[in-house]
Amino acid sequence: METALKVLQVLPWLDWAAVALFFGGWAGYAHFARRKSGAQHSLLAATNQVRRQWMMQTTFREVRVVDGVVIQNLSTSPSFFASTTILIIGGLLAVLGTSEKTTELVRDLPFAARTSTLIFDMKLMLLIGIFVYAFFRFTWSMRQYTFGALLVAAAPEAEKFLELGLSREAFADKAGRVVGMARQKPSTTACARTTFHSRRSAGSSRRSSSWSRPRA
Repeated sequence: METALKVLQVLPWLDWAAVALFFGGWAGYAHFARRKSGAQHSLLAATNQVRRQWMMQTTFREVRVVDGVVIQNLSTSPSFFASTTILIIGGLLAVLGTSEKTTELVRDLPFAARTSTLIFDMKLMLLIGIFVYAFFRFTWSMRQYTFGALLVAAAPEAEKFLELGLSREAFADKAGRVVGMARQKPSTTACARTTFHSRRSAGSSRRSSSWSRPRA
């Protein structure tokens, strides 16, 4: 209990309210976006239908080289974002190692709020956590595209669907759902959302932490 009180005393209640509002807004918007995408016709729902049609056409093709090339091209987008987040995380860790010098540099900027070194380190840790979360989302997307490639490679030949009485619709539903999950989780919108949250987290303390300004 005493440890929790000491942690709460590090920041004033206004800053803790800003942190709670930040994470609450993030989780609330993600929940709202999921519900709206399922209840209303959206771009994600339309592209999921196209993916199902794509997997349906795959069952009629004898040579599926085109499908493999398309999956490979789709996986380059999360791969690029994952490598970008790695660079950002490395830069933030480097800044965290020299936080005292960086704080002195930031204090010289006329538009930046003058905060203590502890507040600056906490803001950096929040940014690092956000981009680590984004990195795992993008790497999971690459994993999902790998599963989609396996399904396409393991699909029976076009004649086998007729000879064995296999359902093309069932294969298209399952394979399209797997490829859709790869795009649904960490899409370009999620990357832009992560960037927005990182900017908001970097500026939230600047707007709310008036107590940390140096007093004359």
